[in-house]
Amino acid sequence: MTHFLTNEENPDGYKLEGILSMIRQDLIKRLGKISHDTKPEAQRVLENNIKILSLLTECIDIAKGSTELLDRSFGPSAPGQPRIGVR
Repeated sequence: MTHFLTNEENPDGYKLEGILSMIRQDLIKRLGKISHDTKPEAQRVLENNIKILSLLTECIDIAKGSTELLDRSFGPSAPGQPRIGVR
């Protein structure tokens, strides 16, 4: 069983792109708090987090593409009814 993602045991879970979007929002808030810190360490963390934001955005786009593919191919998801894979 997954802890966060929607599945048979967790019908109230999230889509992958939803979780990644929430993480991205949190990271953006954190960036705002360190953006004016001129210490080299803070600037390095800022640079790393900006790279992570870019990668998160790419992952969100990929996850959305998978959801769109499943919706087109098999219709909308229904609780307890996996569209692909084994039960």
